[in-house]
Amino acid sequence: MSTTPVTVIKGDGIGPDIVDSALRILEALDPGLDYEEVQVGQAALDAGASDVMPEAAIASIERTGLVLKGPVTTPSGKGYRSVNVAMRKKFDLYANVRPTLSMPGTQSRYEGLDIITVRENKGGMYSGEGQTVSEDGTRAEALSVITREQCERIIRFAFEMARSRGRRKVTLAHKANIMKSTSGLFLDVGREIAQEYDDLEHDEIIVDACAMKLVMYPEQFDVIVTTNLFGDIISDLCAGLIGGLGLAPGANIGENCAMFEAVHGSAPDIAGKGIANPTSVVLASALLLEHIGRREDAERIRRAVRAAVADHDRVTPDLGGDGTTSSFTDAVIERL
Repeated sequence: MSTTPVTVIKGDGIGPDIVDSALRILEALDPGLDYEEVQVGQAALDAGASDVMPEAAIASIERTGLVLKGPVTTPSGKGYRSVNVAMRKKFDLYANVRPTLSMPGTQSRYEGLDIITVRENKGGMYSGEGQTVSEDGTRAEALSVITREQCERIIRFAFEMARSRGRRKVTLAHKANIMKSTSGLFLDVGREIAQEYDDLEHDEIIVDACAMKLVMYPEQFDVIVTTNLFGDIISDLCAGLIGGLGLAPGANIGENCAMFEAVHGSAPDIAGKGIANPTSVVLASALLLEHIGRREDAERIRRAVRAAVADHDRVTPDLGGDGTTSSFTDAVIERL
């Protein structure tokens, strides 16, 4: 049986614990993966590397084209770049996909939510282009640039994903009423592309109204596609609707590479205590399996996680239990 190589980045803080949890669950399924572990971020510097993105890590990712990643700490101080942003740019991971799916048994205000946020991952204000501060510290500037190609790629990606997954509607979130150049271009391109998908419902919404309606009437949303900075905020808001970032996986997709990750931080305050909730990266591993065509295995993981949470079986403290990372992993594996 042939195997699929996957680069594994365990990350910093709670990263090694929760990624080990995901690997245990994957091994219980035995989906034919072959792992190459590399280090980036603070872990790479601690191991003696001179950069947060060592050449060995870059070479592995270029070779496998698949990454399972825990949370990574970008060291403080000038000169250190964000590892996440650097990886998105280096490997052209232009589409950020964040599913939000309600789970029975969580302390959530809503039930039955199933929303996917699709975020343009490389342009816009979030990319950090053109940042300057005057010598006297009284004026700061940043540049927001988005191209027609970036708009076309991400909006078409969202519509194609919606169609392939049997979704019903795509919503374009924008701020074209004020940001008439950048958001205006995004909206214009979105309107053009939407005409090619008459099998899908589509609408458009100003991003602040989108945030309000997500809180008040989230059931009206299905797939949301938006620009980089707005997507960063909206996807976290959606995670909050179902109980927090610990329950939300993320994917960064490009033409030749895909990275699947926990979307929360490295949580240094609980690192080493064995109580971190691994659900985010476990569900990210299910997205990875889905990406390589192992949909049934991906669904088995999702069903097992949902059942363990619904039964409140050995869940971690953030879910109201007294379980550990390891004990919750056992509960999921028993349900596979």
